[in-house]
Amino acid sequence: MIFSNRLIKWYLQNKRSLPWRETIDPYSIWLSEIMLQQTRVAQGLSYFLSFKEHFPTVNDLARADEEVVLKLWQGLGYYSRARNLHTTARYISSELDCVFPDNFKDLLKLKGVGEYTAAAIASFCYNEPVPVVDGNVFRVLARYFDIETDIARPAAKKEFAALAAQLLPENDAATFNQAIMEFGALQCVPQNPDCSVCVFNDSCLALKFNKVTQLPVKSKKAKARIRHFNYLVAEDSDGNTQIEKRVEKGIWQNLYDFPLLETETIAPLNMVSEKLETEYFNDNEVVAVEDFECDIIHKLSHQHLHIKFWKVSVEGNLQEGISVEKLKLLPVPIVIHNFIEKALV
Repeated sequence: MIFSNRLIKWYLQNKRSLPWRETIDPYSIWLSEIMLQQTRVAQGLSYFLSFKEHFPTVNDLARADEEVVLKLWQGLGYYSRARNLHTTARYISSELDCVFPDNFKDLLKLKGVGEYTAAAIASFCYNEPVPVVDGNVFRVLARYFDIETDIARPAAKKEFAALAAQLLPENDAATFNQAIMEFGALQCVPQNPDCSVCVFNDSCLALKFNKVTQLPVKSKKAKARIRHFNYLVAEDSDGNTQIEKRVEKGIWQNLYDFPLLETETIAPLNMVSEKLETEYFNDNEVVAVEDFECDIIHKLSHQHLHIKFWKVSVEGNLQEGISVEKLKLLPVPIVIHNFIEKALV
């Protein structure tokens, strides 16, 4: 238990003060863990505080309109997390009388809750001796024990979870789990860790064998798919525009964006103009098309979106026109939000 004791001692001296660490309330811990998936603490903290202000309890979240939830989530990305969060809140409110399951096995049954999140809630709230395994834990254990297993392989999680379980103190799973994640976040970082001040620099095998930069082993992701999005930003005689809800499964489901023309390559003006004549705004005559000249590349986990915005001036009033003021109240992808703030007044 030398490793565990030394790790916990480091944690108690170096841990960050975070609101979800000051409580064993499962709602707060569940909320924080869902938000911190694929998100840095520095970014997630403000969202957590905002959600707790708007939805102090799981019942408050359950009763909220989905669009309000998505609007507050705007900018965090991976919006399926927000939709699952809302669905699960409703389930806990209506089916479980606002009481969270109190063990790992039952927590796993909640939508959007995987093994890591279930272990975090079970150990932090109920001190159940189940190990958490996230990217930080993979990195710390791979380096300390010189483990060359490819962490991208499905079997890796089982191997690392078994090792972490052996290291768990008998009566303090909560502190150990917090400690190993914090150690990976602050000390045993992915790039250029300062091993000279590490509490394990006398026993870490990766340091001993000069393999810190080589561990953990992770096979490369598949090459990202490149897509070309052309957003058609209409403006009618009243200054209104048109917006659509993305109801299909895929990126940004249930968020709003402008009418979209997706092309195989970069679209020239004549191609956009031709499509407008036959496929878009058929109830209004298009009088002008111009490039907003604010092209961006938006990188998602498996896709790189090459985005152009086209200003489309139309005659008359759009049948489903919406003012910019009302548009700003709707949940939109962050790239749309940034464009609205920059280009539409």
